[in-house]
Amino acid sequence: MISHEAINHLRSRLKGDVYDDSSTLDKTSRDTSLFRVKPELVVAPQDVADIKALVAFANEEHSAGRPLALTARSAGTDMTGGPLNEGVIVDFTKYFIHMGAVTGDHVVTEPGVYYRDFDKVTLQKNRILPSFPASREMCTVGGMVANNSGGEKTLVYGKTDRYVKQINVVLSDGNEYVVQPLSLEELKQKENIQGFGGEMYKKLHMLIEENYDLLENARPQTSKNSSGYALWDILDKKRGVFDLTKLFVGSQGTLGFITKITFKLVKPYKHSRLLVIFLRDMNNLGTLVNKVVSFKPESFESYDDHTFHVAMKLFPQIVRRLGGNIFKLAFAFIPEFFAVITGGVPKLVLLAEFTAKTDAEALQKAKEAKLGVAEFHGLKARITKNEREAEKYWVVRRESFNLLRQKTKHMRTAPFIDDLIVRPAVLPEFLPKLYEILDTYPLTYTIAGHMGDANFHIIPLMDIAHSGSKAMITEIMEKVQRLVWSYHGSNTAEHNDGLLRSSYLPDMYGAEVYSLFEQTKNILDPKNIFNPGKKVGASHTYAWEHIDDDL
Repeated sequence: MISHEAINHLRSRLKGDVYDDSSTLDKTSRDTSLFRVKPELVVAPQDVADIKALVAFANEEHSAGRPLALTARSAGTDMTGGPLNEGVIVDFTKYFIHMGAVTGDHVVTEPGVYYRDFDKVTLQKNRILPSFPASREMCTVGGMVANNSGGEKTLVYGKTDRYVKQINVVLSDGNEYVVQPLSLEELKQKENIQGFGGEMYKKLHMLIEENYDLLENARPQTSKNSSGYALWDILDKKRGVFDLTKLFVGSQGTLGFITKITFKLVKPYKHSRLLVIFLRDMNNLGTLVNKVVSFKPESFESYDDHTFHVAMKLFPQIVRRLGGNIFKLAFAFIPEFFAVITGGVPKLVLLAEFTAKTDAEALQKAKEAKLGVAEFHGLKARITKNEREAEKYWVVRRESFNLLRQKTKHMRTAPFIDDLIVRPAVLPEFLPKLYEILDTYPLTYTIAGHMGDANFHIIPLMDIAHSGSKAMITEIMEKVQRLVWSYHGSNTAEHNDGLLRSSYLPDMYGAEVYSLFEQTKNILDPKNIFNPGKKVGASHTYAWEHIDDDL
C-alpha cells in the first residue's frame, strides 16, 4: 500500500499528473479482457524526465521493502489483461502524443498516439504502417508495439516488429537507452560500456549464443506469434545482426517503458477489389482457405453469422462509421437486410482482398480467385464493384468484437481462446478437431479472424457470473491450447499473453525455454518493477480470482 506521504512525495517530483480518485482507478482497472484489477495510483507522465523520476521512485520503494509495480497503459484495448496491475498504472495517452513529420519511409512518434490519428498523417505522404489490428480506430501505436500487433494486412506485410527500426526505452536503472539493430562489431562496443547498459548487452548476447539451437527449435511454426519473449529473433547469424528491438516489441511493458518509436512505413497499393465468399457451412473451410491463399490475396478475413446479425441490427451505427448519405447506404445494404429477413444468412463470410497498381489488374486477380473457388459447391461469391461497396464488409469485420462487446444482452464476450494460430496447411485436419471440442459445451461463440494466416479469433458469449462458467473456461482453454500445441501452433498470434495466457508459457515452450524467459526478465528488470505477473512469474490462480463477472 502506497502511503499518503509517498503519494505526495511522488507528486512533488513529477510535472505530470497523479490520480488516486475512485473514478480514474476504476476506469484503469479494466481493458477489453475478462479481468478487473484495481490499481493504487494512475500517473500520466509529462515527459521522459517524469518517467525516469517514476522509475527512481519505484526503486526507492523497493529498497525500503515496499515493492511497487509500474505498468504502462495506452488505449486499454488489450484483450489479455496486459495493462492491469495493482500498483501504478502509467498512462501514455495524455502527454506522450507527439508525432514527427514523415520523412521518406520513416516517422518518429511517441507511444500514446492513436493509430487513427497516426494513419491520417502518414496517408498524406501516401504511406501506411500496415500492421494495424482490427481495433485500428481505438488503439495506439504504443500498444501495437507492446503486443506486436498484426491484422488484416499481416498476410503480406507481416507484424509490427518488422516496422520498428528504433526505440527509446527507460530501463530499470532509470536511464533512457536507444535500441536499434547492431552489427556484431557494434555489439562488442556496447558490451564494453561500463554500467547497466553494457551488462545488458553482454548477458543477453551470452544467453542467446549459449542456447541458440534450443531457441531456434522453440520458435512456433506459424506466420505470427506474440507469445513469450522472441529471443529467437534477436541474433541473425547469417546477416551478422543483433537486434534488441525484437525483444522489446511484444514484451507487454515487462522490460521497460518505451518513450519513442521510429517506424518504417510502406507505400500501399491504391487499387483493390474484394472477393466476398458466403458459406452455408464450414465443412470444407480448411480446404477452401488454402485454395484462396494460393491466389495470393493481400488480406483474407472473415466474420460469422452472429456478427452478421448484430451488424444488421446496428445499421445506424454502421452508417455513422461509413459516413455519407443514409439512403444510398441503406440501398447498398439491401441484400444483407433481405438475407436476414428470409433467414438466408451465411454461416461465415470470407473477405479476400486483391490489390494492384491499377483497378484492372486488381479486378483480374479477384476474377481468377473467384473462378478458382467455383469448384466448391454450395457457396456463393461476388466481387465488389467499388471501394464504397467493399467498405461495408470491412466495417462489419473490423468492428465485430466492439459491436458484440457493447450490444449483447445478458451475456458478455469472453475472450480466452481468442487468438489461436496454426499453419494453413493443417486446417483441414485441425478445424474439425477444434469444432469437436467447442461443440461439446453449451456455448454460443463467434468466429472472426485472419483466414490467410489460419489465425482465428473465437469469442464465446457467456454469463460469467454463472457458477460453472470459470470451470468451463479453464477446461475449454486447456483443451484448445493443447490441440494448438500438438500442431506446433501458438496460443496467441497477435493479442499476447497478459494475465490470460502467461501462466501457460511453461507448458507451451517447456521448462528450459521458459527458464530463458525468466533469465531475460531478471537481466533487464531484476527488481521486477515493470508489469509483474506477465510473461514470467504469472499465477493462474491470481488471474482467475480477478475475472470480472459484472456484465
